Amino acid sequence: MAPGVARRARQRVRILPLAGARSRSAEDWWWDRLAPSGSGYHLLQSDSMLLVLPGPGPARRRAQRRAARRAQLLRLHGARAAEAKAKPRTAPAPAPAPQQEPDPGWGDRIPLEILLQIFGLLVAADGPIPFLGRAARVCRRWHEAASQPALWHTLTLSPPLVGRPAKSGTKTEKKLLTSLEWLMPSRFSQLQRLTLIHWKSQVHPVLKLVSESCPRLTFLKLSDCHGVTPDTLIMLAKACPQLHSLDIQHSMVSPGVPRGPKEAWAALTGTSVLGLQVESTAVVSFLEEAGPRMRKLWLTYSSQTTAILGALLGSCCPQLQLLEVSTGLNHNSTPLQLPVEALQKGCPQLQPSGRATLPGPGFPSLEELCLASSTCNFVSNEVLDRLLHGSPHLRLLDLRGCARITPAGLHDLPCQELEQLHLGLYGMSDRLTLAKEGSLLLTQKWCHTLQELDLSGQGFSERDLEQALSAFSGAPGGSHLALCSLNLRGTRVTASTVSAVISNCPGLLYLNLESCRCLPRGLKRAYRGAEEVQWCLRQLLTSLAPPS
Repeated sequence: MAPGVARRARQRVRILPLAGARSRSAEDWWWDRLAPSGSGYHLLQSDSMLLVLPGPGPARRRAQRRAARRAQLLRLHGARAAEAKAKPRTAPAPAPAPQQEPDPGWGDRIPLEILLQIFGLLVAADGPIPFLGRAARVCRRWHEAASQPALWHTLTLSPPLVGRPAKSGTKTEKKLLTSLEWLMPSRFSQLQRLTLIHWKSQVHPVLKLVSESCPRLTFLKLSDCHGVTPDTLIMLAKACPQLHSLDIQHSMVSPGVPRGPKEAWAALTGTSVLGLQVESTAVVSFLEEAGPRMRKLWLTYSSQTTAILGALLGSCCPQLQLLEVSTGLNHNSTPLQLPVEALQKGCPQLQPSGRATLPGPGFPSLEELCLASSTCNFVSNEVLDRLLHGSPHLRLLDLRGCARITPAGLHDLPCQELEQLHLGLYGMSDRLTLAKEGSLLLTQKWCHTLQELDLSGQGFSERDLEQALSAFSGAPGGSHLALCSLNLRGTRVTASTVSAVISNCPGLLYLNLESCRCLPRGLKRAYRGAEEVQWCLRQLLTSLAPPS
C-alpha cells in the first residue's frame, strides 16, 4: 500500500466512544450497530473496505466483571456470617436412633396358639410331611410351631423307590434312619399312628427307635416291609402300652434262622415261600403280649394263618373289633376255613357273626362288613345270614363279586339303616346266570338311608331297574334323599330312568353309565361332580324330547 493511502486510512480510523460520551449522530448510530458498545470490537474503515477488529478493551472489561463477581460473593458471605453470629446457639442434634430390624411380617405376629390350630388343620388334611418341614423354614415363630410334638401324631415313612437298585435303597434307608435318630426324641413323643412302606433292611432299627421314643403309639402299619423279627414285635408290645391296632398285610415277619433251603432263599431274596406273609409264631407272641387291648388286626392269608386264628379262638383278644384277612396278590388254592361260631365266642366284640342249628350270639356292634372279591366266591345267602343275623347297626355292606347273593337274601337282613351297598360284578357277569328281577326289594328297604349304591354288572331287566330306581322319587315322610353315588355300569338302565333319578336326587355327585347298552351314544361314561351330572341330565332330556 502506498504511504499516502496508509496515512489517509490511519486518519480515518475511529474507535467507538463510550455510550453517552458525546451527542449521537446518524453516522454514530450506524457505527454502533456494526460494533455495539461493550462488544469489545472496533471499526477500521479504508477507501474500499470496512473492517471490524477486536480491540484491547474486552480483556479489561472481563477482569472488571470477575472483580465485580468476587466482591458480590464476599459481600454475600459476610452477610451470612453476620446472620449466623446474630442467631442464638441451638442445642446439638440428638444422635440418630439405631436402625431397627425389618418387619418380619404378619406370620411372626400370629399368636402361637392360633398358628398351631392352623397347622393342625393342614396336617389333618395332608399329613405332617412335607408341610411341617417347609413351614419350619419360614421364620422362627413358624419353626417353633412346626416343632410342637402335638402336630406329629400321624406319620407315613417310605423311602423313594423309582429306579433304585438294592444297594442304593439300603443307603437311602440308612440316611432316613440317621434323620429319624434326632427327629424321634424331639418331634415324635406324641406319635399315635405310624405307617412304614417299602422298608427292606432298616425296619428293626426304626421300630427300636419307635419303642424308645413313642410311648403313645396306638396304630402300626407295615406294608411291604421285610425283616420284622418276633423280638421287634414283642418289644413294641411292651414299650407301647396303648398299641391296639396292627396291620402287617403284605409284609414278611422273619422267624430268625431259616429252617430249610426255601426259607434260606427267601431270606436272601427278601421274599417268602408263599409270597409276602407273616410268621405265625411272631404274631402269636405279639398277641399273647398285647392281646387284651387289641382292637384291630390286618393279616395276609397263608398256610400259617391257621395258627393265628387258633390264638384268636382261644380268647387271647377279647376286645378285638376288626379282623381282616387278605388273600394278597397271589390266588391261593386252599380256601380260608373260618369257624364263625367259635370266633364269635373267642372275640365277642368282633364285627362277623353266625348261625348254625341254633343261632349264635352274632355281632351286635358290627357296622361294616366287606366280603369283596375280584373273582366269583362262595358266599351265599345262608353264609350272609349267619354273619349278619344279629347286626342291626350295619352301615356298610360290600359284596362285590358275591354272585350268589340274591335281593331276597339281602331283604331279610335285620339292618334297617344301611348307607352303602356294593353289589358290583366286574368282568364275571358274562359267565353267570344272574337274577333279572328283585332290585326293587333293595331300594324299597333302604332308599331313605342309602348314600352309595353299586349295581354294576347286574342282570336286572329294564322294567325292574325302572321300578327299583323309582323308589328314590320320594323318601318316606318327605325326608331328604341321601343318595350321592350311583354305579349302573353295564346294566340295562334306560335314559328315562336315569333322568328321573337325577331329577329326584339333587345330591347326586357320582354317576357311572359306562357300557349301558340302552343309553344314547356319547353318554356312556362316568360323571363326577354336580356340574357333570346336571350336564348328563340335560343331554338325556334332549335325547328324550320328540322331534319338532
